[in-house]
Amino acid sequence: MECPHLSSSVCIAPDSAKFPNGSPSSWCCSVCRSNKSPWVCLTCSSVHCGSYRCDDFVVNDTKLGLVQKVREHLQNLENSAFTADRHRKRKLLENSTLNSKLLKVNGSTTAICATGLRNLGNTCFMNAILQSLSNIEQFCCYFKELPAVELRNGKTAGRRTYHTRSQGDNNVSLVEEFRKTLCALWQGSQTAFSPESLFYVVWKIMPNFRGYQQQDAHEFMRYLLDHLHLELQGGFNGVSRSAILQENSTLSASNKCCINGASTVVTAIFGGILQNEVNCLICGTESRKFDPFLDLSLDIPSQFRSKRSKNQENGPVCSLRDCLRSFTDLEELDETELYMCHKCKKKQKSTKKFWIQKLPKVLCLHLKRFHWTAYLRNKVDTYVEFPLRGLDMKCYLLEPENSGPESCLYDLAAVVVHHGSGVGSGHYTAYATHEGRWFHFNDSTVTLTDEETVVKAKAYILFYVERQAKAGSDKL
Repeated sequence: MECPHLSSSVCIAPDSAKFPNGSPSSWCCSVCRSNKSPWVCLTCSSVHCGSYRCDDFVVNDTKLGLVQKVREHLQNLENSAFTADRHRKRKLLENSTLNSKLLKVNGSTTAICATGLRNLGNTCFMNAILQSLSNIEQFCCYFKELPAVELRNGKTAGRRTYHTRSQGDNNVSLVEEFRKTLCALWQGSQTAFSPESLFYVVWKIMPNFRGYQQQDAHEFMRYLLDHLHLELQGGFNGVSRSAILQENSTLSASNKCCINGASTVVTAIFGGILQNEVNCLICGTESRKFDPFLDLSLDIPSQFRSKRSKNQENGPVCSLRDCLRSFTDLEELDETELYMCHKCKKKQKSTKKFWIQKLPKVLCLHLKRFHWTAYLRNKVDTYVEFPLRGLDMKCYLLEPENSGPESCLYDLAAVVVHHGSGVGSGHYTAYATHEGRWFHFNDSTVTLTDEETVVKAKAYILFYVERQAKAGSDKL
């Protein structure tokens, strides 16, 4: 809610230590009556929220940025396990001289031009995904080369304008704010960039992500890609963005995969096709269905779930191949998933198998680390071994004989890692490679790292890029 007093005061989240009634749950939004993430104005005592059920929420700040300071303080309290280390790194980065951003490469000195993303209040889930996507070159370059959006509305008609929080709700553009965020990264002009305009648009068009609680990075990535895809199918300064895509010679028609309408850069880069094959165990009837995908969600096989680290000696280490094999192996459906056989005219026991009919240019693999028990959502903390180079997907293809010798090889571009025990808590960081060097992105802090550190990470989301040039490598 945009409180009229916010220009001269600040809203805070009620806390039992601060309020005599003893519990934040007794404070409810005056608009939707929700007690989820309530905020109270210190001047007029109005209570509002960041709940997705209420379309009014706190978006302003004081001239001194007091709301932002409160959010940062709350985040430090919630992620206390990481506060000391992150605070130390942030202070070192902010107080460092220019020499600390220099690196010796082949005997010459070069600057580290990576830019971090400021945490706006538990927005590490968003920052990790944005940094990963920014290092997928073909995808990132497409957005950075788009012209700025012209918002034709009232007095601004015909003029190039940029989104600000003072503009009307109809003037938000996810593509435009995503473009501006990508353009701000890797320029080296600032230590960290604040993606608050993008976060505001996310609040407006993705209600599930309103508020300042921790969110699932994979869920955010899917919502982000889906909404970028939908918006890119619309008009763009009088020209269809799909037409712009078709003019891009590097994204040929043969590489496109349509999901919900016309192809866009999202489906051209991340789009693949699965064949879902179901066989009735009673009459043998076979049913085939082709499903487009933007990423593959892989189970960690149950026999590996008790393993806590890479160096334990109680059996073999789980590998990415084990997860891919579990996804594509023949599986007998249980009683809750009986197949409706059209020949038998009733639900029957059946088997299911996935084949990959078409591989994408960027293969996004999501490891299903969170699962529901009777009362809560637990995390599978098993280490999964993954290759940096030469991930060979040929054996999972429907028609491998039609693929070239290296057309199924993928090299790692980025990894998103979840630190902590639960999906609604903990912290997200990302590793990504840029111009041959690996970086660790921890909100506003960006540090150089090495391959040995990357391969030890407990990956949550892996981004593999299709190999273009021929080069020798070890296969998975």
